[in-house]
Amino acid sequence: MPRYGMVIDLDRCVGCRACMEACKVENNTPQAIFWMYLFRFEEGEFPATRISFLPRPCMHCDNAPCVKVCPTGARYKRDDGLVATNADACIGSRYCVAACPYGVNSFNWKEPKANYYLDWSAPSAAQALKPVTAGAVPPYDNPDLDRKWGKEQRKIAGGGHRQGIVEKCTFCVQRVEKGLKPACVTACPVSALEFGDLDDPASAVSRRLRSDRSFRLREDFGTEPRVHYIGAARAGTGAREIEQPKGATA
Repeated sequence: MPRYGMVIDLDRCVGCRACMEACKVENNTPQAIFWMYLFRFEEGEFPATRISFLPRPCMHCDNAPCVKVCPTGARYKRDDGLVATNADACIGSRYCVAACPYGVNSFNWKEPKANYYLDWSAPSAAQALKPVTAGAVPPYDNPDLDRKWGKEQRKIAGGGHRQGIVEKCTFCVQRVEKGLKPACVTACPVSALEFGDLDDPASAVSRRLRSDRSFRLREDFGTEPRVHYIGAARAGTGAREIEQPKGATA
């Protein structure tokens, strides 16, 4: 059984947010909900300033507090390390939102149809998309997101299943189950993100971890995140965040 994890090289990240866009398109998340979020920080005083970036997906913690507090077992840890959410079992208690120290959970306040990037009442697709995408047609229908995955056969892929439930980054489980990498990893133009089996010494993630000193976010919490950061950049240390995407929720 693989032990999946992610390595993010902060020295390579240029803050293009291709990972955020790829995540949104692949997982069909509603407006203002970003499962992959990229923080932008500034250190120093002008003109001696320094900009750094920090991509933040779900940490898929080995000691996940969100799993412990879920009253229905909708949030659970898979054998391969992915922390998943069974959309059919979630009752929207939001205990996981309060328990997570990384702010990765999003609650569906609206009916998904009312919170996607088109006007469902418009007589044509072109008219429906024009107000928000200038007519561009996004691939908002992915049948893999409605399938049940894993040995448990639970609906754990994709976003916007229904109003009143909590959703988050899945490491694109629908792609991982097919032997593909998460969308954010594939879309990164500078290969700042890598995904694979942490127990395989020949995997790309293991090689990157051997090549540089690594750290994980808030290791003092004891959550044992599966997302590792490498590189000389120390994003967020003594810095202030200077920009967020419009409508983003942490």
